Amino acid sequence: MLIIKEDIPVLLLKKLSLLPLQEVRIELNNDLSKKIIDLSVNKYNKKILIILPVNSLEESPSVKDLPEVGVLTYIKSSIQLPNGNYRVVIRGLNRIKTLNYTNYKDNKSILISTIKKLYIDKGETNEEVALKRKLIEQTKKFIKLNPESSNSILFKINENESLDNLTDLVVPFINLPLNKKLKYMNEFSERERARNLIADLTIELELIKLNNKLDQDIRIDFEREQKEYLLKAKVEKLNRELGINSTKESEILLYTEKIKALNVDETIRKKLEHELKKYNYTPENSPDASVIRNYLDTVLSLPFDKSSKEELNVNAINNRLNKTHHGVEHIKERIEEYAALKTINPLLISPIICLVGPPGVGKTTLAMSISSALKRDFFKISVGGLNDSSELIGHRRTYLGASPGKIISGIKKCGVNNPVILIDEIDKMVKDYKGDPASALLDILDINQNKNFIDNYIEEPFDLSKTLFILTANDENMIPAPLKDRLEIMHIDSYTIYDKKDIALNYLIPNICLKYNYKKIKFKEELILFIINHYTLESGVRELERILDKLIRNIIINNITTSKITLDYIKKVLGNIIYDNLIVNNDIGNINILGVSPLGGKIINVQSLLIPNEEGITITGNVGDITKDNILVVINYLKAMNYINNKILNDKALHINFNQDINLNGASGSLGVAVSILSLTNNFKIDSQVAFTGKLDLYGNILKVKSIKEKIITAFNNNIKTIYLPKLNVDDINNVPSFILKEMKLIFVSTFDELYKDLFKKTKTSK
Repeated sequence: MLIIKEDIPVLLLKKLSLLPLQEVRIELNNDLSKKIIDLSVNKYNKKILIILPVNSLEESPSVKDLPEVGVLTYIKSSIQLPNGNYRVVIRGLNRIKTLNYTNYKDNKSILISTIKKLYIDKGETNEEVALKRKLIEQTKKFIKLNPESSNSILFKINENESLDNLTDLVVPFINLPLNKKLKYMNEFSERERARNLIADLTIELELIKLNNKLDQDIRIDFEREQKEYLLKAKVEKLNRELGINSTKESEILLYTEKIKALNVDETIRKKLEHELKKYNYTPENSPDASVIRNYLDTVLSLPFDKSSKEELNVNAINNRLNKTHHGVEHIKERIEEYAALKTINPLLISPIICLVGPPGVGKTTLAMSISSALKRDFFKISVGGLNDSSELIGHRRTYLGASPGKIISGIKKCGVNNPVILIDEIDKMVKDYKGDPASALLDILDINQNKNFIDNYIEEPFDLSKTLFILTANDENMIPAPLKDRLEIMHIDSYTIYDKKDIALNYLIPNICLKYNYKKIKFKEELILFIINHYTLESGVRELERILDKLIRNIIINNITTSKITLDYIKKVLGNIIYDNLIVNNDIGNINILGVSPLGGKIINVQSLLIPNEEGITITGNVGDITKDNILVVINYLKAMNYINNKILNDKALHINFNQDINLNGASGSLGVAVSILSLTNNFKIDSQVAFTGKLDLYGNILKVKSIKEKIITAFNNNIKTIYLPKLNVDDINNVPSFILKEMKLIFVSTFDELYKDLFKKTKTSK
């Protein structure tokens, strides 16, 4: 137990109850009260003792009339109004006992009280726990039954709150007379306050129930026939005056039947009934009539309880997905897992899947195939370039031409509450003054919140937890972090040339022939590989599909037989070879590094050159600050470790150039930059079939980098035979196809010294 004594200025208030934790605003107009406030603010840390005289009718109470109990308060704010009055906001802190009252030395009219505060940490007894639970239960019942009470207290009361604080929170929310509130103010025992408060709440609940019963009895006793007669007479009279014909009456009856048949929560039903009443009394030619009618039609057409029967047979789903898409086994397995678990738990919430990969790898068509395999309805929403969040969550009905957002519109169009909704290109959304669509997606794509999604137009909750959302993106780094946290990211990597060959033979060519209603054309594998290697340069197969479409059109129109489809014929139709994947670096200081862009893997050519009679370092090739910083790290490391002879750089400028057409702003190319510089300074040529990836730090360590699988596939497609890469990435090759690993030499290094010995010294020795 801790006892604290202190002196506090006293402020007398009449006809006002104040409890700890309670905040009140008062306006003071007499000079003495103003002086007391000023004294508290200037010398007593804004603390003040609020007491209520025993006899509130006494104009000038004596010290004997003052109670022994008060509330220690804190002055949150004090403002002097233009009329000279003080507007003060005070907050109750603790109940206290007054030991005595004295006059303030500088102003005898001001009372100072010596107060005593007790701090007792005695733990929480079982009785107090029981009282808390009963008090919370009665309070919730009171708020639920009493329409005049505010429900804001529900967010404050919980079992973690102490019984002392709980009673002080509840009392102000009950309409009790002042004398009862004063009793609660003066009572130090929290148990006694809780018992009395439970009793008062019980009485109030019984009074509310009795009042409700009386209202109900009055309504029942009312003559129904007379009521119907009067209502019909009034409606008929109003219809004649307003020019409302019988068509609207039948329309209202139809709406009434639909509302009754709707399987929704009672709150939604009451909302619709209220809107229907408004529509009934709105003139037909009023603009509001069409607004209300559109709202009723929209809400009544929503599939609140209508779901389509989905396919949950794993084998059937696997067969359908294999017919349309090659590879992507990890995504197919995820969908099959969901179907298998859905048979065990029909209430399983649908996952939120995000497909990330370069353009053309089949993200959108895969989402459509998943919808078809699950036998669910499909709806696509494209958000690339979207900057208005209202497009997703709807416009409020106060706006002219308001409508639901794309999500609810898609649900309405599908007619079921469990479709597959594709949200395409989420990495290309725009945030500006119109809003932030990514923030609007947070509630939609959160499995813990979308059960009660509220569209601004509908204004009532709709369950989105049964909807399977599939999102697509090209660049994972461009997805906002809060949104990314709600997604199950699944990557679709670039295709190898052999993947593209299989996709062309098994999917693209049959589909193109089917489109033109022509028999299936047989192509030799070597011809397809020739087209892939020399007419396409992409991670996906979109350009390959266009080229094959052009070729097949020519075959059909000219009636070309299979035997005549040769290399010469292909060159004649498609023109000269566009790409040659044979990379040849004949110059010293010219090497290949592996990079990744949103469009897929990339071979980047780095060149180094010394310029006489100049000084400094020049970096060209559309590179960002991160790349430039890492180049400086590389150069300083090579100088410090004597890999570069400073005499070589005397009176010479080092020029580093990146031959590429993308914005380069990463660190994974710094290892290749170091090799390029040493190739130049050592007059040593690097084989064009060797490539590098890795981040070199200031101490010569080669750090781990991202997208190893994508880089290896890109190197394989471009005839690279050897790759130097960080040893820390050794586990990342597990997902690389085995046939690629057999044909490529991967050299893992952990320090630059290891690479130098393996690449430069070994090669020199062999020569």
